[in-house]
Amino acid sequence: MRLSGLQKEVLALYRTCLRESRKKPAATRSHFEAYARTEFNKSVGLDKRDFGAIEFLVRKGRRQLEVYSAPGIKDIH
Repeated sequence: MRLSGLQKEVLALYRTCLRESRKKPAATRSHFEAYARTEFNKSVGLDKRDFGAIEFLVRKGRRQLEVYSAPGIKDIH
């Protein structure tokens, strides 16, 4: 199955989130991974043709990643 450009963007964002979680302390790494999984699963039922909503969520996810990947952030609840 070939993925669209938008699908590739979403997968790349998810992989980046998981990569960034590896930079966090081992004790809290699972919290970051669970948070990323939960946030992506919230939108799993979204129609794949709803480009506006998907693009909005990708932008929102990038902003959240930027905040949570800061070195000062040690844990997420």
